[in-house]
Amino acid sequence: MAGHSQFKNIMHKKGKADAIRSKLFSKLAREITVAAKLGLPDPAMNARLRAAVLAARAENMPKDNIERAIKKASAADTESYEEVRYEGYAPGGVAVIVEALTDNRNRTAGEVRSYFTKAGGSLAETGAVSFMFDRVGSITYDRKIATDDAMLEAAIEAGADDVVSEDDEHEIVTSIETLREAQKALEAKFGEPHKAAIVWRAQNTISVDDETGEKILRLINTLEENDDVQTVSANFEVSAALLAKLEG
Repeated sequence: MAGHSQFKNIMHKKGKADAIRSKLFSKLAREITVAAKLGLPDPAMNARLRAAVLAARAENMPKDNIERAIKKASAADTESYEEVRYEGYAPGGVAVIVEALTDNRNRTAGEVRSYFTKAGGSLAETGAVSFMFDRVGSITYDRKIATDDAMLEAAIEAGADDVVSEDDEHEIVTSIETLREAQKALEAKFGEPHKAAIVWRAQNTISVDDETGEKILRLINTLEENDDVQTVSANFEVSAALLAKLEG
């Protein structure tokens, strides 16, 4: 999903406005609270919580905010969030998976459906597109941490399945079962990663023209702006020309 990955990097560079950062912190805090509520409130003993805390640190979320979100899990008046997955098709037949944490399933479903419809896509039944993705562990490090060869060698020793080195990062791909052990081994060599999480990874990607690519990217951006949406995954690639236009 190279196009989406690069698009996310572009949006990260541009998305420094206080309102955008506040929304991001809110989503990160929600995931931290849910992770802490589902397991132990200790990141060292709760893999999902550790991943959530890593993601928060990567976005420079204040330590106080992280600790407050963890403590909130044990509060009597904590909201109850439900994990929901939506699957659908964006323009060009591109498959999209949307993961959300919501306190109102009907509201979130209606909003997600409207986004797809307005973009010229359609929401489908659960399972309609997820078979085109693999559920895997993903560990990312800054590109400057190690050379391609050094990272590949370390990843193989850690039991990883693959390494994808791009301009700004190394992504180490593992099975869900080996994610934690691989992460520990890599942390011993390179320190704490930028991110470690279980993700949807497209088995194959679809190349789309620039007009379609812009429509898909607008849909993804709209989805990610929704307070309930946590992650969006899609199986498409866009041209270097469109990425350059977005960067400009």
